[in-house]
Amino acid sequence: MRGDTLFARLFGVSLGAIIIAHLLAFLWFQAYGGPPPPPPPPHMQPNESFVDSANATADEKIEAFERNEHLRPRPRPWWGGPLVPFIFQFIILIIAAWYGAKLLARPIQRFSEAAERLSENLDAPALEETGPSEARRAASTFNVMQRRIREQVQQRSRMLGAVSHDLRTPLSRLKLRLEQIDNEKLQGQMRQDLDDMIGMLDSTLTYLHEQRTSEALQRYDLQALVESLCENAEDNGALVEARGQCAPLQTQPMALRSCLSNLLDNALRYAGATQIEITDGATEVVVRVIDHGPGISADKREAVFEPFFRLEGSRNRNSGGVGLGMTIAKEAAHRLGGSLSLEETPGGGLTAVVRLSRGEHAVLRT
Repeated sequence: MRGDTLFARLFGVSLGAIIIAHLLAFLWFQAYGGPPPPPPPPHMQPNESFVDSANATADEKIEAFERNEHLRPRPRPWWGGPLVPFIFQFIILIIAAWYGAKLLARPIQRFSEAAERLSENLDAPALEETGPSEARRAASTFNVMQRRIREQVQQRSRMLGAVSHDLRTPLSRLKLRLEQIDNEKLQGQMRQDLDDMIGMLDSTLTYLHEQRTSEALQRYDLQALVESLCENAEDNGALVEARGQCAPLQTQPMALRSCLSNLLDNALRYAGATQIEITDGATEVVVRVIDHGPGISADKREAVFEPFFRLEGSRNRNSGGVGLGMTIAKEAAHRLGGSLSLEETPGGGLTAVVRLSRGEHAVLRT
């Protein structure tokens, strides 16, 4: 049996605790735990009758007491019973059990923390391969898994990016050749299909770029960003209203702009008129993008965050878009350490709620 295994360490701690506890109990009973001494024989019983207590002086009484004191059985001290060694054993075994449980739980806690970091950031530092041999093997396997996941994600992104980029050239050529078709109806239909395909490719490239982009944390004016987005939308003829105030906060500007602009575009596309409401708090900032359009049923609100997902009815492909705007907004909010959820607008419609942590303690994910 190897000595650096978790089993060996737990067995050694338990065995050592048992030996130490029994050794202390044995030494304690040797010193205090023997049975009480038997009474002395009759001829050695303390006898003070030879001293006439009525006529003896004080000195004679003291001398007689000291002469017979060694014959008296000494009482057992209160700590000489079995209670004290039992308490010693109990305390030692509790300490051993606590240390053994901590020894057993420490690798599991490390793996849990590493898995949480990996779920938030594929480029998180590798897990240290220390501790018992079982923990080192598990850590090594975990690190290999992390590297493989990172390589697969990178390979997927490169493949999709290359396909999306390379398809733009033949699609552009097809769009030019449409001009040679005399049937205007067929030409319009094919042009619409090509525009949809090009838009989907552009959205895919944007989505992949958003996934690979990493920004430094900066102090940013959220209120100014919202006002700027509203002004740009109004310049294009949209009806947008901004309400509320907000002090600057620590965030990633590009990710925040991407999140809010996609939510605003989605609301304007399906509802026409939109309101952006900011609520500033001590620990978080809440941004609500409110529309009074057709809305989304509760059972499909999470599904709209899936890539290329489209709803039947009013909020579908015929209204424009390729189904990546909400996905990009959701991932941008996640990278900011916040959250994005959808709620029903009172009176009908859809409200996108973005919650962002305020302060230096905000956790950013990549």
